[in-house]
Amino acid sequence: MYRFLLTPRWWGINVFVVLAIPFCIFMGSWQLGKFEDRVDTHQEAESRPAPGEQVAAPLEQLLPVDQETSGRPATATGVYGKQFLVPDRELDGRNGSYVLTLLKTDGGRTLPVVRGWLASGKPAPAAPDGQVTVTGALQASETSGTDGVHTAGGLPSGQLGMISAASLVNLVPDDVYDGWVTLTAADSGLVPVPASVPEGSGLDLKAFQNLGYTGEWFVFAAFVVFMWFRLLRREAEAARDRALGLEPEPV
Repeated sequence: MYRFLLTPRWWGINVFVVLAIPFCIFMGSWQLGKFEDRVDTHQEAESRPAPGEQVAAPLEQLLPVDQETSGRPATATGVYGKQFLVPDRELDGRNGSYVLTLLKTDGGRTLPVVRGWLASGKPAPAAPDGQVTVTGALQASETSGTDGVHTAGGLPSGQLGMISAASLVNLVPDDVYDGWVTLTAADSGLVPVPASVPEGSGLDLKAFQNLGYTGEWFVFAAFVVFMWFRLLRREAEAARDRALGLEPEPV
């Protein structure tokens, strides 16, 4: 009755099943591992002091920016230079701009400094003159997936869509740090911009997406097994009916 399993059609079905089930289990396990990694990272972050509560350290000691150093208070000394507005940034439900001023540090590199948030329509205050020492929360460079960034271009002169070394490379001649700081105490006339939580450090939507994908891959594996048994049963019943003369032989 089951000689049909040796036909080329069923050889193809069996090979597909043999390959599909391990693949689905592997992908489900991989997604589960990603979720567990995020849980472990979240637990480690919870066990450490909050980044903003730690002692400020020189900028160079905290680079490169990672999940441990993101949000840490960093200090740098230099002279303010070119200034930009970063538009369409919300704070407490209000629309405005970040005031981003480039700090030429004593080491020769340039650090983007968000001096604060400014409501739409208001003029940005000038940066302090002379040498200054700034203290602010260290942040990783923004990407196209960061909330509020402009990636399409077309902004007026003096505005910047994304805070990153890549977006500044053609605007300033200096070597720009791959990271930026938001001042702990904003300059006069500005509102402090709170530090953002580093990506992948908490149980956010992406973490639960990993968990959801885990379930989907295991369901796919179970569905493959279910469909194989269903096809097998249907084919066996058809073979039995043909043997009893209840169904004509296939041409």
